[in-house]
Amino acid sequence: MKSIFKICLVAVMFLAAGMVNAQTLKFAHIDSQALIEAMPEAKAAQASIEKEAKGLEDQMGALQKEYQTKLADLSDNQDSLTEIVYQSKVEDLQGLQQRIQNFNSSAQQRLQQKQGELMQPIFAKANETIEAVAKEQGVIYVFDSNAVLYKSNASIDLLPLVKAKLGIQ
Repeated sequence: MKSIFKICLVAVMFLAAGMVNAQTLKFAHIDSQALIEAMPEAKAAQASIEKEAKGLEDQMGALQKEYQTKLADLSDNQDSLTEIVYQSKVEDLQGLQQRIQNFNSSAQQRLQQKQGELMQPIFAKANETIEAVAKEQGVIYVFDSNAVLYKSNASIDLLPLVKAKLGIQ
């Protein structure tokens, strides 16, 4: 009786192991950059960032033009200025140059901050949708095809499915 029980137990274990091995593991890939670029929200965010950058570039151009004008004026009138006036104008130019550097630095920070604010919700939406589609498809891993060196035809391309779920053509 014990030997029959042991044989049955071993048989059940082998059958269970065979069932586990019979399940195929599903992998998928997606070009996340192509997905983000296809999302209308990303296009609107990019347009907003470019508009902000254009405004900052215009302000930077005005500051640089002011600097060039003052520098040319100083060069043209250098011989007719007293030492005190000349030093004052040089200090004014140095201060303007420092303001230009500070403006450039803060403008770059502002653009990075705006990009983060606008793109974060878009990245979150894309990731949530990728996760939902992966779960629907029974996928255990999703790789970004931008970082994968090799992919098999057995790997599922989630890009069309995610785009469809987001309503993107």
